[in-house]
This record gives sequence, C-alpha cells and structure tokens, in this order.
Amino acid sequence: MISDNGRWPAIRSSKRSEERRMDCFFCQKGVNNIDYKDIELLKRFVTGMAKIRGKKRTGVCASHQRRLSQAIKRARFLALLPFTNK
Repeated sequence: MISDNGRWPAIRSSKRSEERRMDCFFCQKGVNNIDYKDIELLKRFVTGMAKIRGKKRTGVCASHQRRLSQAIKRARFLALLPFTNK
C-alpha cells in the first residue's frame, strides 16, 4: 500500500464533518431576534469564566452568532451578565 514516493497514502474521510454537523439552535426554534433581557438563554452561550463561546462549540450559525454576541455585550453593559467571574 505504499505509494510511489515511499509514504503511506493519506486517508481522507468525510465522517468527521458528518459527526460535527449541528444545526443552529436559533434556526431550529425560528428565533429572529435574540433578546438581551433573556438571561437564562444567554447563559447557555457563555463559559464559566464569562467568555462568549465560539460558534464551533455552540453550533450556532454565523448570523445568529453575531446577534448573540451583541445581545451578550448589551446584557453585560446593563449589568445583567458579568464581564468576568472571579
């Protein structure tokens, strides 16, 4: 099974992308506007250190990720969510 250049051939599998496939939480629920006053929802997308989780971790699409981060920032500014956890 060794190729002409003396190396093992690279095995490419699309299985990894199929396993990581997640649908957007907000697209599934049909949510258009993410409310900054809905603290329980926003806490799901914030880590224990009060950082905004990335879209790869949460499975949120790009457009909803932008709206989500804006809502989290507004909630932080109004002291509904902490900036950091000490």
